[in-house]
Amino acid sequence: MFDRLKAYLDSVRARDPAPRSRWEILLYPGVWALFFHRIAHWLFEAKLFFLARLVNHFSRFLTAIDIHPGASIGSNFFIDHGFTVIGETAEIGNNVTIYQCVTLGGTNPANGIAGKRHPTICDNVIIGSGAQIIGPITVGERARVGANAVVTDDVPEGATMIGLKARSTLVPAEEWMREFIPYGTPCDDPCEPSRDCIEKLEGEIADLKAEVETLKRLAMPRELAKRSGTDD
Repeated sequence: MFDRLKAYLDSVRARDPAPRSRWEILLYPGVWALFFHRIAHWLFEAKLFFLARLVNHFSRFLTAIDIHPGASIGSNFFIDHGFTVIGETAEIGNNVTIYQCVTLGGTNPANGIAGKRHPTICDNVIIGSGAQIIGPITVGERARVGANAVVTDDVPEGATMIGLKARSTLVPAEEWMREFIPYGTPCDDPCEPSRDCIEKLEGEIADLKAEVETLKRLAMPRELAKRSGTDD
């Protein structure tokens, strides 16, 4: 058990440069929220729903993180800072990282019948702060969801989603088959296409300006000829 705990704390430390020791990580609210969720989920699976909810409410009071006891969570799950909501039918894979103020929310069935209402988050996904992932969608393995993005459709494997409503930056999946990248959406690589587009537009504008100047120079003799003819 202690080996598993050490491995988990080391996985958090590998994704967060702030802590100086494992003891410091033990103070993280996300670590405690996951600990209480394991207990609540075990009670939920045993159909001890009231006790599961009791543990859930105590955890929410202590950590400001609300994870429904029915949510299924894999290994090495890390919530950085907290203020996160995870719904009942959410499924979270291994090595998933979530930053603050994220919601894994569900749809509201008009008939009131419970079902798969919350997202499925595959392995090695990073979700930026303030992101809202809504409905029974799937976020593919190694995908990144940018800060404050609102995702309501399936996310392809390795995609980086930004905006409201979220759209893919079309970064190829093979670009992300590498080590963990903190904070979800790196500033350099995904922004390159935008800089390229701006540079192309600036080049086109410069070409258009040059063409206008050339046309002006060609038109000047004709204007002078017209004026001299009018003066005569």
